[in-house]
Amino acid sequence: MEEIKQEETVVNEKVTNTESTAPKNTENTEAKEQTKEQPETEAETKEQAEQSKKPNPNAKKRKPKPKLPLKGHGWINDLKKAHAINEKIQKDRLNPHYKLNLNTNAKIRITPLGGLGEIGGNMMVMETEKCAIIVDVGMSFPDDNMHGVDILIPDFTYIREIKNKIVGIVITHGHEDHIGAMPYLFKEMQFPVYGTSLPLEMIGSKFDEHKMREHRKYFRAIQKRTPIKIGDFEVEWMHVTHSIIDSSCIAVKTEAGTVIHTGDFKIDHTPYDGYPTDLHRLAHYGEEGVLLLTSDSTNSHSPGFTRTEKTVGPTFDRIFAGAKGRVIMSTFSSNIHRVAQAIDRGLAAGRKICVIGRSMEKNLDLAMGLGYVKFPKDQFIDAHEVNKYKDEEVLIVTTGSQGEAMSALYRMAIHEHRHIKIKPTDQIVLSAKAIPGNEASVSGIINHLLKAGAKVAYQDYADIHVSGHAAQEEQKLMLRLVKPKFFMPVHGEYNHALKHGKTGVDCGVLERNLHIMSDGEQVEVSPKYLKKVKTVKTGKVYIDNQLNHKISDDIVIDRQTMANEGVVMIVAQVNENDRTLGQRPKVTSFGLVPDKQDKFFSKEIEDLLTTFLSNVKPGIFKNNRILEDEIRKVVRKHCIRKYKKYPMIVPTVFVQ
Repeated sequence: MEEIKQEETVVNEKVTNTESTAPKNTENTEAKEQTKEQPETEAETKEQAEQSKKPNPNAKKRKPKPKLPLKGHGWINDLKKAHAINEKIQKDRLNPHYKLNLNTNAKIRITPLGGLGEIGGNMMVMETEKCAIIVDVGMSFPDDNMHGVDILIPDFTYIREIKNKIVGIVITHGHEDHIGAMPYLFKEMQFPVYGTSLPLEMIGSKFDEHKMREHRKYFRAIQKRTPIKIGDFEVEWMHVTHSIIDSSCIAVKTEAGTVIHTGDFKIDHTPYDGYPTDLHRLAHYGEEGVLLLTSDSTNSHSPGFTRTEKTVGPTFDRIFAGAKGRVIMSTFSSNIHRVAQAIDRGLAAGRKICVIGRSMEKNLDLAMGLGYVKFPKDQFIDAHEVNKYKDEEVLIVTTGSQGEAMSALYRMAIHEHRHIKIKPTDQIVLSAKAIPGNEASVSGIINHLLKAGAKVAYQDYADIHVSGHAAQEEQKLMLRLVKPKFFMPVHGEYNHALKHGKTGVDCGVLERNLHIMSDGEQVEVSPKYLKKVKTVKTGKVYIDNQLNHKISDDIVIDRQTMANEGVVMIVAQVNENDRTLGQRPKVTSFGLVPDKQDKFFSKEIEDLLTTFLSNVKPGIFKNNRILEDEIRKVVRKHCIRKYKKYPMIVPTVFVQ
């Protein structure tokens, strides 16, 4: 009603203004009134309409109508309130840490015994006040200075200390760097082992090799997406994609909160077997509120996404199509899906399949026996049958992609394999990337293959290999799904963990809630804090794989010294009475001086001993061990001063 009254007022004002500005002529006024009331013709009506549109110069300018205050502002307040509520919802969904129980005094301790500051050897302990579980028991490989060492396993000292607390071992997947040390742990102590079928069967195969078959009774096969109670822990396995089939991420629920441990993973949306990473289950735990995330850092420097395993298939198609003779494909023996893709192409091309290499044969047999992959067994042939078929009818799948000197491919390349020799018509496919430290070995085997005349497909095909580890965008996705309060990067060298930590901060983890760990460092976590509590003994134990036993540290150190500095052996007879040499000492050196200087070096040592004996205290002859130690020091000082080497000195002294 108020708006209608306002409009009427405006109309009245218009009328008043018109009357006041019109000329005071009665006739004109009457004529206009008559025109308004009864227009005579249509032309006059149009003319009047046009004149009414023209501005009247005698009329006064009307003041603009003042803006009236708006009525009813409630809807604006509603929008502001809705925005504030949505903003809180956004913050809550990104940081669901308010769901953690801040009133609890419970805590969980995390202790990595391997896998940090290195690639491989993964092993971690999670423990509460009463119970503990071990996550993976992996091995790693030695460097070039560890002579005679085949593998490295974690130091189990801390496991021995808490042996009575341990309620089980949790396995994420079947790679050697996660299960390789299991036989050596079980030789000392045994615990229930929980995992999926393939990793358990791979561990069982190792137990068989070590004549420990009876320990298979400790295996507990689990079902993914089904939490099980292990002591104080409730553990659930969730499927993730990786370069080995049947890999898992684990959720460990405790009174203190939930810990998500990714294991090794990538996020492949189109994997070979059709089972992508279980993002839905990870998101479920993220919505519930996660206390801590420990996540794979191996590819933290790689931008973007890791390519899907299926990208390798078309590359195989191109290579197989151009091959005129045998195709010999080498990859990691554990990468069953890579092997399966090659076999698919071989069968499609009408080729017989020959699998060579103990680890390759074993892993493929296990996967086929458990039903992970299915191939007609009548299409497989043994190595001694290869020559019965034409070259274009054979696909050989073998080990040796890392240039290992004892591998099947290496022996084929140098013509030392019993059944297979590399020929100029062969097409070699190296479907693997050199592990850091193996570049020289891979280059060496490629040179041998090329010298044998074969064609080698390796770096000239971009999609001949894809990684099994998550790149930065996949790591971000994992962080956004899980939304942990605390974050600890694991599995990789320090630079990998540091880069992964920065990615975590970019994805919403508070910098104070990030911790870069190292092996042996024990961290305590509760909903209120994360702190380091102590350092436990850790390190590596050297293993001789030929004899399946440990090698003492001092043996490895002695080997390093002899290899790098050389060795000097001295056999001398000493007269205690006159402090002289009974006869010329026998001096033998290796790796220190050339053979043609042996006599000169022997004379040097003889003169050195003569001088030493003439000046030594008389009482030293009473203790042969002390005398030999003093001779060792004197000879070493001479070698350092003259030859700039620290050789091993082995004196044998007879006192008369």
